[in-house]
Amino acid sequence: MSNQQSSNAVKTAQTTFAILEELKQRHEATVTELTDAFDLSKSSIHNYLSTLEQDGYVVKEDKTYRIGLRLLDLGGQARHRERIYDIAKDEVTALAEETGELANLLVEQHGRGIYLHRAHGADAVKTDSYIGQRVYLHNTALGNAILAHLPSDRVNEIIDQHGMPETTENTITDRDDLFARLERIREEDAAFDDEARVKGLRCVAVPIVNNNDTIEGAISVSGPTSRFQGERYREDLPATLKSVANVIELNITYT
Repeated sequence: MSNQQSSNAVKTAQTTFAILEELKQRHEATVTELTDAFDLSKSSIHNYLSTLEQDGYVVKEDKTYRIGLRLLDLGGQARHRERIYDIAKDEVTALAEETGELANLLVEQHGRGIYLHRAHGADAVKTDSYIGQRVYLHNTALGNAILAHLPSDRVNEIIDQHGMPETTENTITDRDDLFARLERIREEDAAFDDEARVKGLRCVAVPIVNNNDTIEGAISVSGPTSRFQGERYREDLPATLKSVANVIELNITYT
């Protein structure tokens, strides 16, 4: 394959993934809408969509296209390849049942956080987050718990690559402020999110660290500010999370 052919193949692959990302953001789109979003002709967009539809990666309904369930198959395979998922999922589910709140398992990949598992307790709030969703690490307790156990150079790389966008008025957007928070997290062995990503929602998270002191991920409990207050927020929930994290860490070591 010539250099030009190789370059064209790479560009085609990049465009294919960009179209899928655009459909994810829009939920659904027409050929015209996608043509406006990309510097491509309608016929080119139609060709991309037709190929994706034939392979099951998109679904056509009337004149609109949306993400197909074929991607769920790939995502499910990817999730089960993460060892921590199989080890931690039952503990996270039990955590949700014990607290009555929303419990989460997050890992870092390519500088973003990815939800591997979520479980709803009896009183859990509904949020816009979902399994497989990618989130920033600077504006969540889960992400902060992970960042606190990464080398400083790696944290700086992540910030340089992804930035620190503001999602609420409580989001930390200053690098020095973030590093100061990460130091406190290491001291307390727990991270607290006070409406930093979603207004009205607080979160407590703790890291999952293996016996080589390498961060594997983080678990958390999230809930409304009305229930996440005082001793429950600052002491009881962190203690419960640390106990669950200890079980997961032991299972990572001896499984």
